Amino acid sequence: MSEYESSTQKRKTKSVYVSTVISIALVLLVTGLLGLLLVHAKNLSKYVKENIVLNVIVNDGTNEGDVLSLQKDLEKDNYVLRSEYISKELAAKSLKEDLGEDFVQYLGHNPLLPSIDVYMKEDYANSDSIKTFIEKISRNNRIKEVVYQESLIDMVNKNVRIISIVVLAFAAILLVIAVALINNTIRLAIYSQRFLIKSMQLIGATKNFIRKPFITYGIIHGLLGSLIAILLLIFTLKFAQQQIPELVFLRNWYEFAAIFIVVIAIGILISGLSTYFAVTKYLKAKSNDLYS
Repeated sequence: MSEYESSTQKRKTKSVYVSTVISIALVLLVTGLLGLLLVHAKNLSKYVKENIVLNVIVNDGTNEGDVLSLQKDLEKDNYVLRSEYISKELAAKSLKEDLGEDFVQYLGHNPLLPSIDVYMKEDYANSDSIKTFIEKISRNNRIKEVVYQESLIDMVNKNVRIISIVVLAFAAILLVIAVALINNTIRLAIYSQRFLIKSMQLIGATKNFIRKPFITYGIIHGLLGSLIAILLLIFTLKFAQQQIPELVFLRNWYEFAAIFIVVIAIGILISGLSTYFAVTKYLKAKSNDLYS
């Protein structure tokens, strides 16, 4: 009879541990997904800002050598990420493709001017920095004008700020919920072992001796749960990139690795601390309280 009860208790304990690991993994999965969302939002913001283009129109009659020299001068500026020279012929070809007809043949000449497409660094992709940059380069007599969509830049920066605040607030709330869920899951697991804890205490085991195996198991469960969550996150990333190939441009494995490390740290830390406090609670409890 005692062997049967012992076997039943072992199966019950194993099922509790398995459910604990699965619960931790699911909570950490959601936390990791939010982390990936934050990274992709940050990278998307950077990608959009670094692809805002300023069309630097060059004066007609400026030879190609001077235009290329101007391009090199622009690229030396701290504000500039990169630039691209657009010749009159290339501009005409691009416009012809957009219009669907040969306007050069219709007009008898190419009225377009050579230009340099300038892309700003992320930190300078805002109206104030762009205006300062334009004022600085406008002194060059080879430049006719600089054309850009000011309203688009203002809209991008405004939306990025709003989205960042919303996502960060949601991340903070979800992190609190994740901590609470993992803590409650572990407390329920320890609750099923409360009589064992009290029995060990009654036969003379010290508090640290009793805590040690439970905390060790708690850390192992947190580690296993976090590893399962990371595997699911990698699978989710691969699937998302297959469905949306454009996400490849936002991929940064260093940032993803940082998220995975944070997920592991959260899993181990919360599991270990929750186990410690849960065991301590039953060590302080009176025998009669264990039945309530």
